Amino acid sequence: MAVYDLEEQEKIDDLKAWWAVNGKYVSAAVVIFAVGFIGVQGWRWYQGTQAEKASVLYQAVSQAARANDAVKAKEPATQLAERFSATAYAPRGALLYAKLLYDAGDKTAAKAQLQWVIDHGGEDELKAVARFRLAQILLDEKQYDEALKTLDAKTDEAFAAIYADLKGDILAAVGKTTDARVAYQASLAKLDPKSTYRAFVQAKLDALGGPVSAATGAIAAPGGAAGTAAPSAPAAAAK
Repeated sequence: MAVYDLEEQEKIDDLKAWWAVNGKYVSAAVVIFAVGFIGVQGWRWYQGTQAEKASVLYQAVSQAARANDAVKAKEPATQLAERFSATAYAPRGALLYAKLLYDAGDKTAAKAQLQWVIDHGGEDELKAVARFRLAQILLDEKQYDEALKTLDAKTDEAFAAIYADLKGDILAAVGKTTDARVAYQASLAKLDPKSTYRAFVQAKLDALGGPVSAATGAIAAPGGAAGTAAPSAPAAAAK
């Protein structure tokens, strides 16, 4: 029994000696773990609180949008951008507010909201929507180069068809008919065969002269083959 007590005492003494050397590091590790755990939990709580507050503001913007009231949407939309920009509600609120501003005739402010989404939005899909709407406004303002530049950004394949369609509109507006036809063809190639939007794009393509042959650049015949280009006036006169 005395031997057992001696062995136990030796273990206790060894533990005390080890603790004297390493105890401060163990304590520090425990403190770091505790602080880290509390920090994670605190951050989650903070994020939840921020999201809850942002949700209330977004609902206010949404209600103003349903009432088509840009004035009423201004304050909550501004608060979302300034105080809750990291939440998912901020870019959505900005998109709603941009539409209200555009409908109210304030294109400059609408563009600023859309640019904010492009610069600060965390979701690529929302950025793609913002770029598309911004390009539409730039087209309205006849800022054709800026509109095309806006659409040049890499975007999700889901937006390829409507981006190509809008590019066709811009190119047609500046008189680049062949390029516009190519853009409309690209849009049709990306659209679902069952999409009702196809008829709209096809009508614009047909209005400009129909499809363009990829090989020759000639206008394709209705059956799909490239049509024969008409002879030039000098060539016709020479015959």
